[in-house]
Amino acid sequence: MANKRKRRRSRPRKSSGSGKIILCAVVEVLVMLTLVIIIGWNKGVKEWFAQFQIPVVKEVDISGINSPYGILIDARSGKTLGENGADERIYPASLTKMMTAIVAIEELKSLDTEITLSNEVFNGLYEQDATQAGFQPGETVRAIDLLYGVMLPSGAECCIGLADYISGSEEGFVQLMNKKADKLGMENTHFMDSTGLHNPEHYSTVRDMAILLKYSIKNDTFREIAESPWHSTGLTNVHPDGITYYSTMFKNLSDPSVTGGKILGGKTGFTNEAGLCLASFAEIEGREYIFVSAGAAENGGAPNVQDAVTVYNRVGAIVQGA
Repeated sequence: MANKRKRRRSRPRKSSGSGKIILCAVVEVLVMLTLVIIIGWNKGVKEWFAQFQIPVVKEVDISGINSPYGILIDARSGKTLGENGADERIYPASLTKMMTAIVAIEELKSLDTEITLSNEVFNGLYEQDATQAGFQPGETVRAIDLLYGVMLPSGAECCIGLADYISGSEEGFVQLMNKKADKLGMENTHFMDSTGLHNPEHYSTVRDMAILLKYSIKNDTFREIAESPWHSTGLTNVHPDGITYYSTMFKNLSDPSVTGGKILGGKTGFTNEAGLCLASFAEIEGREYIFVSAGAAENGGAPNVQDAVTVYNRVGAIVQGA
């Protein structure tokens, strides 16, 4: 008989210690990555949902201020938090220039475009005692400097210079302003010029002006201009040292601090028919608010600016007390 060979059972090889270490390390890395993803996702979800949360401030009393017309809104949601005559027709005066600025910013191909102010730009401005930034007929100015001139010193020549360059005439530019107003849902607004000089058919409401400012501060250029206390232009053919001008709001606001935050920026307005107006925005405890007022009587001070301080202080008191 043939010898039967015994088969040896193969013994399982022992796993090496280094293999186990590597496997454990991989698992730990995967677990950590998973945790990071989950935490990051949760944070993103929370931030996404946060924008839809009901504002901490649900209502603010804006009575007892100098301005007969006013509205306070949450800048993110647009929710009205307080109002007084918000839909009554007002003359917006130089609050008009917020629309002039945002339309010009959106229409210009370059903010460094050089624009020459013709003699026609200044026609009638001196006679109407229009506020000017200080440029002269024949002066060539960068568009960005004209935009600062529109918003800070409220320069009428800057408005008309931009309007002429962009649309060929102020009338053509005003058509763009009214189209933008319609698009934004400013239902009770009609513009007749780019400056806000009085015209019975040039009107708005504080609600519409709040809608305009809410839209405009989403634009980085507009926001940067509106938040600037002052601006120095580049040199020009008339002003070799440039011009420095100052915000009409910040000149009357020695301390922008309010309860829980500060006033960030804004635009003033005044004509005899409109009274003192102000459209401003503030950050309070990490949230932004917009307050627009109109119709305050002159009292030798700046009651429109004081109204904004008063209302924002009320907001801060509510937030901190919540």
